[in-house]
Amino acid sequence: MPASRNPTAATPRRVLVVGGGGREHAIAWKLSRDGAQVLVAPGNAGTAAVAENVPIAADDIPALIALAQSRQIDLTVVGPEAPLVAGIVDAFTAAGLRIFGPTAKAAQLEGSKLFCKQIMHRGDVPTAMFREFRSVARARDYLEAREDIPVVVKADGLAAGKGVFVCDDRAAALAALDSLGGDEQFAHAAKGILIEERLDGIEVSVMAITDGRTIVTLPPLQDHKAAHDDDTGPNTGGMGAYCPAPFVDADMLADIEARILVPTAHAMRRAKVPFQGVLYAGLMLTSQGPKVLEFNARFGDPECEALLVRLESSLLEILDAAVDRRLDEVEPPRWRDGASVTVVMASEGYPGPVQKGRPIRGLDAAARVPGVEVFHAATKAINGEVQSDGGRVLAVTGVGPTLARAKLQAYSAVKEIRWLGAWCRKDISNKGLAHERQKLATDPEIDQQAATVAPDAGAAASGPTTEPTS
Repeated sequence: MPASRNPTAATPRRVLVVGGGGREHAIAWKLSRDGAQVLVAPGNAGTAAVAENVPIAADDIPALIALAQSRQIDLTVVGPEAPLVAGIVDAFTAAGLRIFGPTAKAAQLEGSKLFCKQIMHRGDVPTAMFREFRSVARARDYLEAREDIPVVVKADGLAAGKGVFVCDDRAAALAALDSLGGDEQFAHAAKGILIEERLDGIEVSVMAITDGRTIVTLPPLQDHKAAHDDDTGPNTGGMGAYCPAPFVDADMLADIEARILVPTAHAMRRAKVPFQGVLYAGLMLTSQGPKVLEFNARFGDPECEALLVRLESSLLEILDAAVDRRLDEVEPPRWRDGASVTVVMASEGYPGPVQKGRPIRGLDAAARVPGVEVFHAATKAINGEVQSDGGRVLAVTGVGPTLARAKLQAYSAVKEIRWLGAWCRKDISNKGLAHERQKLATDPEIDQQAATVAPDAGAAASGPTTEPTS
């Protein structure tokens, strides 16, 4: 068992962040502000400004262990899901190294949608009804034999957020099966296929940090998965997010914690796969109450960017406590008043193939917009020039006293940034703003200021929740 470390020690802590996207930039940015010496592997052009980049791939576990040993790393934080599912936490722990995240078995909560459903059934966690199939042919037979109603088609394994198809009718569902069966990017993930009932309502995300026994629930967010405005187009890894989501008040957040997060963590422990890390619940707020769409085993991206710009407490202290299983000793996180909005700027062609290496202009001007942080998701620096290096390139994040102001700041910064083929959604946070306007119109006791400042349900929660042992 790796030795615990004192987060108040005088010497700066050395922290390794594994990954190279916008989430990892945000984590490195916050940890550096907490006073840590941060290394990022492999990092990107943005992380180089707040940390030391090390050219080691996120899935090269032996090389990452050697790096942590040679550089005397105090704590490793894993950003993406693939290394978690591959067993990076198990390998680091076996080497006597401290690392934040779930084991390979626990990460199956995200790595296998069937395993996730089984855990939810064990914990009596509300979710959509589903059927599982081991071949495209059998799934096709099922769809053709049943009533033509909306469904959701999911690949069982990891698919970079693109293995979920929300289908309006049988024809769309059959086309989704064709995609799963004929596209190489889904070859491994589609070895199992789930067909679910399609839930209707408002989609939100609630994340919690847990040490396996105690849960610290974080403010609610809303992600935007569809590529284009008004939730049209193909599914993506996420085109933007905002925090907090005003649909979830303090009472509902407490209900989500009690009926979804705690029972899931409890079910994992009863299944002898205790979960330690970030428990991410993708939820649909239905007429019957919140139901789980999916669980992830790490910080969401771009939710992480919108979340961490509002965190005033030390992220390092929270993660340290989670690794040492002493979250119950940590004060509830403090959050900046107001709201945040993250807008993802993507390359032409995303979520399909994209052209890399296109010079990016206007980053300095965007960074000068008050209340803005520009997190790099897929960039590289070539001879001092920042270039695009993937599909989701930047996560431009604005913070303001109201949701409307945060959106204005974020899009003001977006307008400063240019590269050939760059694009983004124009409606990030519009659902939250519409909800606030509706609330103002229906409740005369709410003044304009209160209606436009999204309620901080996270700060209103009671703090860490510790499950009863069993």
